[in-house]
Amino acid sequence: MSTLSTHVLDLVSGQPAAGMEITLWSGGERLFVGMTNIDGRCPDLSVAVGDMPGGSYRLEFAVAAYFRGRGMALSAPPFLDIVPIAFGMAQRAPGEKGGHYHVPLLVSPYGFSTYRGS
Repeated sequence: MSTLSTHVLDLVSGQPAAGMEITLWSGGERLFVGMTNIDGRCPDLSVAVGDMPGGSYRLEFAVAAYFRGRGMALSAPPFLDIVPIAFGMAQRAPGEKGGHYHVPLLVSPYGFSTYRGS
């Protein structure tokens, strides 16, 4: 089993992205929906999903709604609306301690970057 966390940085303002909706999926099942806090983090995600088995997952970040909520004019449709990050968690052997997966998002209305953080 492994744990999961995320945070979002707004590259336009250079600040954490507070108030961005995040959804976690596994296959077609929605596991979590929440909002980033003032630090751009979503601690409710870790609490809600707890230890997670190995497998394929997808985090979706509501980028266009976030930037519109900050008064930014975006095209219709926006270049980036929902940013999906599909990632995998390794299956652990029985008794083996799980790892921690941190999936940050650095984002602007026209581009984003991610990596496996710590």
